[in-house]
Amino acid sequence: MNQYFVYILKCSDGSYYTGVTNDLNRRLFEHQNGIIKGYTSNRLPVELVYSASFNNISDAIRFEKQIKGWSRRKKEALIAGDFNLLKKLSKKKN
Repeated sequence: MNQYFVYILKCSDGSYYTGVTNDLNRRLFEHQNGIIKGYTSNRLPVELVYSASFNNISDAIRFEKQIKGWSRRKKEALIAGDFNLLKKLSKKKN
């Protein structure tokens, strides 16, 4: 059975990068060494601050896209494992 990972990296400028992969160690190495050109290669070093595993690539991609749409505060609540705050931040504001 294949395994897929959604991950969040904290970049040197304090920003977050979210991605998906089937080999978390390889992908982290690629990001940390600037092998993947783009957002993270211009913000080295990067640090892995969150990961979650999935058995289905569609679920992983769906979660990655969801996180990418989140505010910084929601991402930080997820990273901290503060699910009460995450739930509170997820409620619609009137």
